[in-house]
Amino acid sequence: MRPESLLPVFVKRPLPSRAMVYLSPLLALTLTLLAGSVLFLTMSVPPLQAMYAFFIEPLSSVYGLTELAVKATPLVLIGVALALGFRAGVWNIGAEGQLIIGGLCGGAVALYFYEQEGFYILPLILLAGIIGGMLWAAIVAFLRTRFNANEILTSLMLSYVASLLINLMVHGPLKDPEGFNFPESRLFSESAMLPILFEGTRLHLGAVFALLVVAAGWLMLSRSLSGFQIKAMGSASAAAEHAGFSSNRIIWMTLLLGGGVAGLAGTIEVAGPIGQLLPTISPGYGFTAIIVAYVGRLHPLGSLLAGLLLALTYLGGETAQINLGLPVAVTGVFQGLLLFFLLACDVFIHYQLQWRRSGSSGEAA
Repeated sequence: MRPESLLPVFVKRPLPSRAMVYLSPLLALTLTLLAGSVLFLTMSVPPLQAMYAFFIEPLSSVYGLTELAVKATPLVLIGVALALGFRAGVWNIGAEGQLIIGGLCGGAVALYFYEQEGFYILPLILLAGIIGGMLWAAIVAFLRTRFNANEILTSLMLSYVASLLINLMVHGPLKDPEGFNFPESRLFSESAMLPILFEGTRLHLGAVFALLVVAAGWLMLSRSLSGFQIKAMGSASAAAEHAGFSSNRIIWMTLLLGGGVAGLAGTIEVAGPIGQLLPTISPGYGFTAIIVAYVGRLHPLGSLLAGLLLALTYLGGETAQINLGLPVAVTGVFQGLLLFFLLACDVFIHYQLQWRRSGSSGEAA
């Protein structure tokens, strides 16, 4: 008779584990660091040296800390807005395109007022960016509510359209006439740039906007009827509709909110650290913000912390490229590993691992 052996089995929990909701991101981060160490070993790079370059060296100076805030600003902004939509079951995957269109619209206004000065220029630029992002997201909302088109596909495809559109504009109508035919716009005037908060750094007013959006997102979710409708629609859509909540209204609200905030993030980038329109104004902030939203547990305060973490991977990747000669793709690998392990660890929220004897359907061992 063959001896019995113990096999791991996933057993559904009676109730979701609240502890694992918060422990899952920490476990995913630990596994990401371990997998990253193995990756560095295969590249003949000392893991401790690589980890120091990624996570410690960028924070070793005041300038590095301010750069962390600059990188985190668009991630936090978009992460909070996406988290609200994901809570409602509205999967806006096209924040990258909405960011690009917002930056394009805000940049176009900045170039229109190129030779003018005035306090009203910057608010108009930010407003144009918000409206541009909202209009781009409105296409997705219309297709979803009118034709039931999958918002994942439509929003994602529109991101590529947005990328081609800004590329067309900086090669054509918005190209700097004195730029020796380079595909870029004029540098924005002083009135079109976000104020710097600390001299000698690039930390700008956009960081304050990010904190305000975090606070507004928290208040909306926890203190408003719209926030309750978002949570109800995401957790029990049938019950929410039976209670009189309109699914179409939630779709429009979350998509327009996400598009507007992403457009604001794009405008902050072009009117902040970039200072002009380029063919590429984002290294993928709109896509990385999806990871921010999930690592932050779809909560505004969590998105703030997750945005800082993901911003650190951007800074660390740049430091590793300079000091260790690592390829730029290492940053994307770290971000992908974090999302992969987070999704894997989230299984333990609803399931627990038990050991059972082979051939037995009885109680766990």
